[in-house]
Amino acid sequence: MIRIEIDEPTLSRTRIAISPLAEVFCSLALLQRNPEAVPWPYEGWARRARAMTESVSLYLSLPSVSPDFLCPPPVTAMPTIDEQLEQVRATPAEVIEFEIAKHYPDGDVLPGLRPFLDDRQAALDRLTDGVRAYWDAAIAPYWPGMRAALDEEVLLRARALAADGPDALLSQLHERVRWERPVLTLVKPLEQSFEAVNQRLLLVPLIFSRGALLCSGDQPDLIMVTYQSRGAAVLAETPVPPPPAEDDRLAILVGRGRAAVLRALTVPATTTGLSTALGLAPSTVSEHLAGLLAAGVVHRRRAGRRVLYGLEPAGVALVRLLGEDSARTEFVS
Repeated sequence: MIRIEIDEPTLSRTRIAISPLAEVFCSLALLQRNPEAVPWPYEGWARRARAMTESVSLYLSLPSVSPDFLCPPPVTAMPTIDEQLEQVRATPAEVIEFEIAKHYPDGDVLPGLRPFLDDRQAALDRLTDGVRAYWDAAIAPYWPGMRAALDEEVLLRARALAADGPDALLSQLHERVRWERPVLTLVKPLEQSFEAVNQRLLLVPLIFSRGALLCSGDQPDLIMVTYQSRGAAVLAETPVPPPPAEDDRLAILVGRGRAAVLRALTVPATTTGLSTALGLAPSTVSEHLAGLLAAGVVHRRRAGRRVLYGLEPAGVALVRLLGEDSARTEFVS
């Protein structure tokens, strides 16, 4: 367990951002944790990506807790991979020295990190060039769909933060993220505790998280926590989720497609977001939504230039009474 005690000023500064670089980091961790076969929906992506990891072999050699300068928190809400790589490339020597000393207080530095102390700029250039090569080959082809899903995630979480506050947001973030004020607990096989005092809390959704929660604590003014984003189905080779169980009562009642839409709407979403998350054509999603709207189990609300759909009480009741036991929602909610 990682336990972070968060004071009120830090909690009040909760923000949400994406991180293409953290997607790189987590995509490699996903391959490393699953050497034989990765789970749906990453199979097709993994078959191609495994042959492209040589340029980022350093990341594959790192322990689970590593210096932040290798994958720093984003400095803007929607950075590009190029912006983040420039951020890494410009890391000051004193930051590298401080973070390596913090992680290796006995001086027994991981061999792969020694070049960052001996020839900082050359090591940073090699790292960022390698990440860029991996990105272009393994992630860039999928990035438009990933970015659309992440934009949707940020929109929904930001709306929840503004409407209900950070307590409600953190309590609904992920099944392995527990919020019991003032402690945020990340459920993972690592024992660590620290305090966040007068800092900022940055939440970063990741398509490649697959339940792997990262926590960045080397920054003096910021704590970064990552979690699984909706929309990982965009990586599926055939973007159709596994079939529901034979005893899926909700699918029997309303049909498989409408059942999937109802379950996904436990968190409000746009038509585009639902299409990306479920791997269905936008026209198909629109047709399902029209039927569910007519039945009074779904509502629509405008949020700026977008239209969000959510569950009416009757829809919530349907999902709870008929849909929870056999729902497969880990990638869409």
